[in-house]
Amino acid sequence: MDRSKFIQHKGREIYMLDCSDCKPEEIVLIIDECARQVQSRPEKSVRTLTIAGGGRFDNQVLQKLKDLTQGNAPYVDKAAVVGITGLYKVVMNTIKLFSKREFHLFDSVEDAKDFLASN
Repeated sequence: MDRSKFIQHKGREIYMLDCSDCKPEEIVLIIDECARQVQSRPEKSVRTLTIAGGGRFDNQVLQKLKDLTQGNAPYVDKAAVVGITGLYKVVMNTIKLFSKREFHLFDSVEDAKDFLASN
């Protein structure tokens, strides 16, 4: 799946979820693939980049995101998110509260990838 995959940036492996401009049913597939890939890795070994914005979400997507962030928590070392504006900020704050995880917000994909590639 092209929107949910491992990429390389500056010698660091990063798991990218590109949910930009997606319909809810597409986001669910992206989330499911992310869970399969990330949860197959050693604990605290994965850095994730989520690209949001322009897509639509519903209650099913919100629940899947909550489940994903909670399920991925033991495996994720760093998490960055791009494209969070307006209503997405409310969703992100809900997910942060529920999962008790830290997400670093960025305005550009390149800045987020640079952050994730750093120690």
